[in-house]
Amino acid sequence: MAVDTETVKRIAFLSRLKVNDDKIKDTEQEFNNIFNWIEQLNEVNTDNVAPLESVNDFNLTLRDDEVTDGNCRDEVLANAPDAEYGYFVVPKVVE
Repeated sequence: MAVDTETVKRIAFLSRLKVNDDKIKDTEQEFNNIFNWIEQLNEVNTDNVAPLESVNDFNLTLRDDEVTDGNCRDEVLANAPDAEYGYFVVPKVVE
């Protein structure tokens, strides 16, 4: 597949990229190089290759989720600019 100047302009428009007129030919060449590389990848025989789920050979250990209230109300409220009766105090925004 070859990309021409009009295709480069259309791709630039659709992807909302600004490609200056003096860079159109360079961009066209880059697109064609990318497509040539993809064609080379398509020639690789992958019939006996299993799909990868991950590039890592190990599994991550997962922990059980435990729902807690944090039990640190006083520490959290210590960061607040103003607190009363165990709650954050915020400026009134509605009259």
